[in-house]
Amino acid sequence: MECRERIEKDLDLLEKNLMEMESIEFKGEERAIIERALNYRDDSIYYLKKGDYITSFGCITYAHGLLDGLRMLHGII
Repeated sequence: MECRERIEKDLDLLEKNLMEMESIEFKGEERAIIERALNYRDDSIYYLKKGDYITSFGCITYAHGLLDGLRMLHGII
């Protein structure tokens, strides 16, 4: 799989994970974590468009990590 394809696949997975979490009412710092994950997603897209695949992949990976922590706390994974 090419780098670009891998990043695009990870972006799609992140969107799926975000949709799974829509029914959860996040409080305080949890909302800040979601916002941070969304910022990293946006950064990933930005760097992907610039052709900087290493930075883009790093950003999307970090976004997944933030969401996974919240998903674990709320029993989704």
